[in-house]
Amino acid sequence: MKITFYGHACFGIETGGYHLLVDPFITGNGQASHIDVDGIPADFILLTHGHGDHVLDAERIARRTGALIISNFEIVSWYGEKGLTNGHGMNHGGEFGFDFGRLKYVSAVHSSVLPDGTYGGNPGGFIIKAEGKNVYIAGDTALTMDMKLIGAYDRPHVAILPIGDNFTMGIRDAAICADFIQCNTIIGAHFDTFPPIKIDHEEAVRAFAEGGNELILMEIGETREF
Repeated sequence: MKITFYGHACFGIETGGYHLLVDPFITGNGQASHIDVDGIPADFILLTHGHGDHVLDAERIARRTGALIISNFEIVSWYGEKGLTNGHGMNHGGEFGFDFGRLKYVSAVHSSVLPDGTYGGNPGGFIIKAEGKNVYIAGDTALTMDMKLIGAYDRPHVAILPIGDNFTMGIRDAAICADFIQCNTIIGAHFDTFPPIKIDHEEAVRAFAEGGNELILMEIGETREF
């Protein structure tokens, strides 16, 4: 399984010959100006919630690739009204099998509204189950006790957690989340893009290491194998 970081909270996940793209926000991110948005592969587009810094490039990529849009029912319906009818709506606690494996839609504590002001349903996260591994994508969220259920029943091999604070969990709470979900390998997301979410990288890595966990801060455009 390969994971590529495209900046902010956008990741590409290659598994079983399929390409999953999470929360595409590229053209609006000055730090990702070297990324060719029209060259990114996508068979599935996973959207955690409706904010512009998570869905900005979803329509453009979906029209080019024909990718299946997966999100909550409200967001999938919104794209359907725009003519993008290749969608699959889910809701919290639900799990479904796709060609790449299984996907579970889990809770996130945040807000959600689409770029035109349309209600975006409740925000969420995903657990990808493929190649015998579980990957937890938390989305934008606060720390919650519900995360302990993920550790108990869907213990992730890798987790993508927001660490930028202000709008989501900060470093301290994300480090606690790593313990809740019983995951030792964490990829940081939702940091440094805007002034309110800039972090001290050394401090962040140290905070996770103190709990015996590894925090990976990927460079934009970098790919790693897990």
